[in-house]
Amino acid sequence: MNRAFASFLVLVGFLVLVLGGCASQAEKPEVAEGPATGPTGSYGADTAGVQRESYADRPWDDPSSPLYRKVIYFDYDSSEIRSEFVPVLQTHAGYLASHPRTRVTLEGHTDERGSREYNLALGDERAQTVQRFFLAEGVRSDQLTTLSFGEEKPAAPEHGEGAWSQNRRVELAY
Repeated sequence: MNRAFASFLVLVGFLVLVLGGCASQAEKPEVAEGPATGPTGSYGADTAGVQRESYADRPWDDPSSPLYRKVIYFDYDSSEIRSEFVPVLQTHAGYLASHPRTRVTLEGHTDERGSREYNLALGDERAQTVQRFFLAEGVRSDQLTTLSFGEEKPAAPEHGEGAWSQNRRVELAY
């Protein structure tokens, strides 16, 4: 009888473990991308009750924000900021100057042409050019870090002018 009782206890224990593992838990609310639709802190609920993440603390991730553009492109073998990107940089500089605790890394990139050493130097020069622009616009130096990847992290891995023009860039990484 003891053996039958022990087998029964083992079976009951097994069932408790299996059924306990299948028990439902309260689900976390789904977080959808997009601006907040309600005034409840960093999350708001829309009319359907779905939680939406607010971009209040990270406006550079909000597609509707002017800070969303975080890539500055350069001409071949150049570290000169093209005039079309001056307003983009001014927008970021204004934000950084008014948010002194915000930090950004300026990541310099090049296309694949040139030696590794040359491309690292050119990527660094591009990042430093953007840094000098920000400093002139009132951004504090302790908010800025420069980093060069040279040709190591292409945005477009293909070969040809279309890809190369996408790889000659500085990315602002908040």
